[in-house]
Amino acid sequence: MIDLNMIEGIIFDYGATIDANGKHWSEIIWDAYKNNHVPISKNFFLESYMFVEHYLTTNQVIKSEYTFKEVLLKKVDLQIRWLINKGVLKSDNYSMQYPLIISNQCYDFVISVLLEVIPVLKNLVSNYPLVLVTNFYGNIEAVLKDFGLNSFFKKIIESAKVKIRKPNPFIFTLGVKALDLNPGEIVVIGDSYKNDILPAQIIGCKTIWIQNVFEKKELKNTANVIIHDFKELDTILNKKIRTII
Repeated sequence: MIDLNMIEGIIFDYGATIDANGKHWSEIIWDAYKNNHVPISKNFFLESYMFVEHYLTTNQVIKSEYTFKEVLLKKVDLQIRWLINKGVLKSDNYSMQYPLIISNQCYDFVISVLLEVIPVLKNLVSNYPLVLVTNFYGNIEAVLKDFGLNSFFKKIIESAKVKIRKPNPFIFTLGVKALDLNPGEIVVIGDSYKNDILPAQIIGCKTIWIQNVFEKKELKNTANVIIHDFKELDTILNKKIRTII
């Protein structure tokens, strides 16, 4: 249960929470693969996806000035090259067109999501200080600036910069410190139970889970509030509605 009168600050996750409205990024990219008739199975795609995610978090491939469109292009290019090296895709001119086509489709998806997310953020920032805590590649500030999101956050805490990754709860304590509030006065909003909800609860924050299909709904412990659309935050965290959820 959340007493709305007790909430004085918000910590947001970024990836899949703000830019995808709770939809896991592997599903977004896989949808683009299917839409463009890439001749591979989902299992092979997921192998390439996980390989590239690990590679990007352990190698400084993404430059600090990269926009999200450039990140997407790099990701998909590495995935396609992995699939070619594994013999799953043919190495031809057609295959090498996939990265640009797929990354552009994914970028357009983000733009469509942000058209609905930004008005909600504008309402929230008028009532609460917002801090961003995210696992990212060292370029989150360039991404936020490109999307016009940078002005919403009092502080940006990025794993690549602070050298701490979720689900380590300590990265959220940095968010609490940035807000200069008690943990119980803060609500953490994210799409991942493992990476966002559980570590936030460990340090005493309240939680709102934008639940995605990758997370099991029958977890014994759960968030204070579960939603399925970012726009629900407009009602849940509207200070004009004095109620208890």
